Amino acid sequence: MSGTLRLILGDQLSRSLASLTDINKAVDTVLMVEVMEEVTYVRHHKRKIAFLFSAMRHFAEELRAEGITVDYVHLDDADNRGSFAGEVVRAVARHGSQRLVLTEPGEHRVLQAMRDWQDELGIDVEIRTDTRFMCPPEMFADWADGRKQLRMDFFYREMRRKYNILMEGKEPVGGKWNYDAENRESPDLSLQVPAPTSFAPDTITTEVLTLVEDRCANHFGDLADFGFAVTRDQALAVLDHFIAERLPLFGTYQDAMIADEPWMYHSHIGFYLNCGLLLPAEAVQAAEAAWVTGHAPLNAVEGFIRQILGWREFVRGIYWLKMPSYADRNFLGAERGLPEFYWTGETAMNCMKQSIDQTRRYAYAHHIQRLMVLGNFALLAGIDPRYVNEWYLVVYADAYEWVELPNVSGMVLFADGGYLASKPYAAGGAYINRMSNYCSNCRYKVAKKAGDEACPFNYLYWDFLIRNRDKLGNNARLGMIYRSLDKMSDDRVAEIQADSSRFLATLG
Repeated sequence: MSGTLRLILGDQLSRSLASLTDINKAVDTVLMVEVMEEVTYVRHHKRKIAFLFSAMRHFAEELRAEGITVDYVHLDDADNRGSFAGEVVRAVARHGSQRLVLTEPGEHRVLQAMRDWQDELGIDVEIRTDTRFMCPPEMFADWADGRKQLRMDFFYREMRRKYNILMEGKEPVGGKWNYDAENRESPDLSLQVPAPTSFAPDTITTEVLTLVEDRCANHFGDLADFGFAVTRDQALAVLDHFIAERLPLFGTYQDAMIADEPWMYHSHIGFYLNCGLLLPAEAVQAAEAAWVTGHAPLNAVEGFIRQILGWREFVRGIYWLKMPSYADRNFLGAERGLPEFYWTGETAMNCMKQSIDQTRRYAYAHHIQRLMVLGNFALLAGIDPRYVNEWYLVVYADAYEWVELPNVSGMVLFADGGYLASKPYAAGGAYINRMSNYCSNCRYKVAKKAGDEACPFNYLYWDFLIRNRDKLGNNARLGMIYRSLDKMSDDRVAEIQADSSRFLATLG
């Protein structure tokens, strides 16, 4: 009797995965595949590909050590058909399978394809809910029902109540739900930021690095000094070290940026949460325990928990609630192409150069670099959401469409017209100067508002508001800003528009 075939994807590296809970080790087979279609539907960062392939291969070995049969298809296997569908067809034929069990994928396009497999394969195909998240799509849809706009803060409160996280009865500990106001300190250049937790490549990882360098030579990014965790034990070590070394100051400096210091006090566990090596509940519980024991202050612990229990679950809920139409949103009608310097880092804007260079090297930048530097520029310059979404999906090792698309289209670009965020996250150079030391070594002068030496963020900010007044002028949170704009002289407005036009023309 042939057993069940169980397909595990590269972002499903969890032993608690729904499709593995009832596995019969005696007869069932786990199928894992490396396929070029997934490597190249966007040309993912080299480091992201290497990380996932190495983590997949290590996970396969862990399953085998448990006595589970794993059919693993490598990218360079001679008969590899290069797609999920092609490899499932081959595996069904190899094993004579009459049943395929899956856990729902993290991308809408993949789920749509999987729903056709039963008819295409002629066997029973079961797609199970991904139980690793803390808010199932059905629960989110119930919460969102009847709301014209969705606000993360209200959702987050419900999640805190549901899981009894940082609660005293029905009230939040400390009397407040949100300590974000205490988490916006400018960088302290005397800080001794702990080194990130990294691991020397073993034989499996070394083989993968060679494979990726060979097969993906024209992809964005570097592989030098690869040190990502690639097993669950290593990922747990990263979490433990974050709690011990970085969490106490994470809250205070979570928005701060320092030149040549990419990691700061952030956790760097998004890589591992989003591929399944870590589970969100255990990260939340570890942080809460640090507050209970007095190891970390409430502003740090609450801020970290909000990112996972609040924001991460919130954007996933929006993704599954609004796809596929959400991918086409372009409320502001942005049409500009993506400047070449997003790939090369060759720009005189030091904040952009720092963030892009770090992204190219590490497949990582923290959330303020992504939102208020790289994303802010894309918003102000009017770059088409299609190009911006593709770039974010390509360059970050923790990027999957379910998390990337709502963050970029909703939070970064306001492309959904305010469904996710109450206002555009637009800012001039003063914000970047306050939250970083980037401006001190920049060719442009953040104090200058006009002319060739002025920080481009300064005049692009106002030009963005002028260009989009018909769509943003009635936004209550922008009322004071537009009143300031109205006080400007006609000559000053013309100067802003001339500087912006001149600069944007250089982008190509």
